[in-house]
Amino acid sequence: MISNKYVNDYIESYKNGSIRLNTRRIKLVNRLEHDVLTRDDLYFDDKRIDDLIAFSDKYFFAHTDFQKFCDALLFLYRKSTKEPFFDRILLVLGRGAGKNGWLSTVATFLVSELNGVKNYNVGIVATSEDQAMTSVDEINQVIDDNPQMNNSFESLKKSIASKTMHGKITPRTSNVKTKDGKRDSLVVFDEIHAYESDAIVNVFESGLGKVPESRSIMIGSMGYVRGGFMDKKLDLADKVLNGDRPMDTLLPIIAQLDDEKQLDDPDNWELANPMFVKPLSDYGKRLFNKVKKQYQETTESDSQRAEFLTKRMNLPATDTTKSVATKDEILATNVEIEVPQGAMAIGAVDFSSVRDFTAVGLLFNVDGKFVWKTHSFATKKFVETHMGYNLPETEIKGSRVFAPLKDWESRGDLTILDSEIISPSVVVDWFDTRREIYQITRIVIDTFRADFLRQAFLNAGFDNFDVIRSPRSVTSLLAPRVEAGFANREFAWGDVPIMRWYTWNVLVKVKPDGNREYLKKEERRRKTDGFMAFLYALYRADELEESFNLDESINLMMEVNF
Repeated sequence: MISNKYVNDYIESYKNGSIRLNTRRIKLVNRLEHDVLTRDDLYFDDKRIDDLIAFSDKYFFAHTDFQKFCDALLFLYRKSTKEPFFDRILLVLGRGAGKNGWLSTVATFLVSELNGVKNYNVGIVATSEDQAMTSVDEINQVIDDNPQMNNSFESLKKSIASKTMHGKITPRTSNVKTKDGKRDSLVVFDEIHAYESDAIVNVFESGLGKVPESRSIMIGSMGYVRGGFMDKKLDLADKVLNGDRPMDTLLPIIAQLDDEKQLDDPDNWELANPMFVKPLSDYGKRLFNKVKKQYQETTESDSQRAEFLTKRMNLPATDTTKSVATKDEILATNVEIEVPQGAMAIGAVDFSSVRDFTAVGLLFNVDGKFVWKTHSFATKKFVETHMGYNLPETEIKGSRVFAPLKDWESRGDLTILDSEIISPSVVVDWFDTRREIYQITRIVIDTFRADFLRQAFLNAGFDNFDVIRSPRSVTSLLAPRVEAGFANREFAWGDVPIMRWYTWNVLVKVKPDGNREYLKKEERRRKTDGFMAFLYALYRADELEESFNLDESINLMMEVNF
């Protein structure tokens, strides 16, 4: 039998109800009790555990009970070889749980004389240099703030060196083509949720074993890359936790919600983030308040809820296709705001096909709202063939429901053209009649139909058009702005049902890298042209000068009692 006070205290806190654990951590505790702490061929290096905790307390921050639990397991050794029992550690916690902070203290301690291993090098691998530098920058700051540390450590800007033990902490990027196995003793793999394969891990782990006490630590939060490296490691973790693999295969420390139903009770959040264990530290209080505000914003946004579940609660969202906005958010665009004559405008066109639908529009910034004036064109042949235009109700079979095209036509929001194609002149004429009223500074079109429209615009004297080369890139770039705009009620489209219809037809797909892509919920009959035109205009919205409704401003002034 072996024991350590920090491991014992953590397990006892769970058993007496002081802390709550998710299923995977409960399984970890059970396996530790039955298959590790019962052994006589292992030992905890209590001195180094206490030294690490004291070192962090003095220079970095006080470790929480959870972090002390991790500290102890880090320094569990085999008696026969004096090598770590857990030489591969998987640490998956909700965002903000202090993974990188804990790692900074551990890395600095391991290269120091307190650890006592010469030439102990730490490599921190991440998907970008900025992320790999996170811990290095943090350690450099601590060294700058504590002059006494200069006796032990030398800051080399992009690395940290131990003056007495000759070890280094070095950031590395995960470019397999340019890497060979390094002479590292500890390799930290950061942001593993973004790894698509184990190639980079294999490269860096191949360099382990050249120096005593080699380890690898993999850290991250749940991500959107399904079937990649993270999922494989989680599968291996479950085999260890279920007793199908030996405990020394991998130490899986995974904090997460077990079910989405737990999300709406903040008392459950400590299952995903040990920083939320009561009583909360000052950092825990700040983080909890921030996370609670983010949670409140998710109630009206499917995509924000998925992001919150995945990153904050460490529970991957299974449905990665959502609507672009809620019903209430879309209905809230029904706001009439008068646009002053001469107001600056950004024009936009979505001309996906010359044989079905085209949408045009002008975007204004009035009184802090993005006002969108739009019109749509469609060919009669297309709407008769595919959308039930002119089809008597008696001939509509089954559950087929068609968009109310004639209603939109009578409202003046849609023009049905009795022609084979939508001519470029139709599009250009719409803008031409409005440039006498508004100051159209730019017209945005996508590259797909740029050549088709370009000459017509030039012939009409428009040379201020902007061609979007990669509409998908623009979608990913603007998705956060679109979400915020709907949530904050920044869009004013007026009572234009066809525009709301376009928007309801938009499907948001979360890609493996977490970016959004806008698709159609149904390819042929559920059009999105008007929404895409609005999106293109938003791309240049920062160029708009804000206009003000003069009549409203005068009315407000008249109400003031001077």
